[in-house]
Amino acid sequence: MSEWSNIENERKNQMLKERFIKALLAEDLGRGDLFSRISTGKPIRAYIIAKSDGVLAGQEYIEAFGKLYDITFEWKMADGGRFEKGEKLLYISGDSKTILSLERSILDIVLHASSIATLTAQYVDAIKDTGVKLLDTRKTRPLLREFEKYAVRCGGGINHRMGLDDCLMLKDTHLQTIDDLDSFMQEVRQKIPFTSKVEIECESLEMAKVAMKAGADIVMCDNMSIEETSEVVVFRNENYPHILLEASGNVTLKTIAQIATTGVDAISSGAIIHQANWIDLSMKVES
Repeated sequence: MSEWSNIENERKNQMLKERFIKALLAEDLGRGDLFSRISTGKPIRAYIIAKSDGVLAGQEYIEAFGKLYDITFEWKMADGGRFEKGEKLLYISGDSKTILSLERSILDIVLHASSIATLTAQYVDAIKDTGVKLLDTRKTRPLLREFEKYAVRCGGGINHRMGLDDCLMLKDTHLQTIDDLDSFMQEVRQKIPFTSKVEIECESLEMAKVAMKAGADIVMCDNMSIEETSEVVVFRNENYPHILLEASGNVTLKTIAQIATTGVDAISSGAIIHQANWIDLSMKVES
């Protein structure tokens, strides 16, 4: 990718973040903060303090507030940094009316992103010595996919496909509509971009064999037992070593380490996003 393309992509990403922040603020501020009508603004310095341990995320989005308002940020660590209860993560300087009207929005961004990053990091830690990658899924909250998948990256996870347009994944529902998988795959290779991968979801060793023979780039072992997943790995290694294997289904902090021992290349989990309980952060104003 050229330097110009990188600059253009960065510009577009920044615009998307600013649009996201504006929509968030419109929801909270409405026709204006009532406190701001009454109070007299003065320079203040506020900070966000951790009231529980966690992994920081949200910096890229918080910085967009500085593009829209006359406030400055002083970060004590970068996205992905691990913090402990009692640590101050961020200082915010500016007019009191501005900071207080943005307080909830700023906290919600950091809380939401950091909570996902924190749980993701726990899953990553559970398999860190195996070489297996942790992937997310498309089970994201409506209109928050880019944001929540960004939080996964901050926690050390890797994004699975962002949408239906960057990888063709044939799930059980798709397969029920296909009469001849071999013929379908031949047509696929003629119609999707050369660089796009094809992943096929399989629920048994026999289905995995069919998918590999048909030319899948990635085979998902969906809700298979440890024993059957291991059998798929052995078959892949002996016959189709170029194909990637992904395990999915019933992935928890208790099960992920054992799943990783099967030899799959990656494990995907929607839980790292939709089961992430919020950590505890608070904003205070320096006296």
